[in-house]
Amino acid sequence: MKKSNLFIFGIALLAILIVSCKGRGKLVNSWKVTSVEAKIPLSDSLKNEILANGTLTFTQDGHVTGFLQREITDGTYALTKGGKSLVIKDETGTPYPCESTITDDKLILDSKEMKITLNKI
Repeated sequence: MKKSNLFIFGIALLAILIVSCKGRGKLVNSWKVTSVEAKIPLSDSLKNEILANGTLTFTQDGHVTGFLQREITDGTYALTKGGKSLVIKDETGTPYPCESTITDDKLILDSKEMKITLNKI
């Protein structure tokens, strides 16, 4: 009886891990910002800087580097809700939550401030 409960628990844990990692495989890569749609007032200079320098690189171990509104040198990320929710934290631990859409070659990050489209590089 105990072995069957342990087996069922192991299968349930494996299923949870598979669901929680969904999308991570597609996210792990380098991405270049290709469009910025501001939802709050955003200066043209900041928008142009994000378009010119905006990149993100996600690693399998949960780290992210790049540039969005500012440089991210040692950030972390968490992908939840089957790949539909992404939270990026910068070096200071400030969270930047957004809804995410991940395809093979496109990443869309939709936050309160802006909607950013990135293409795989």
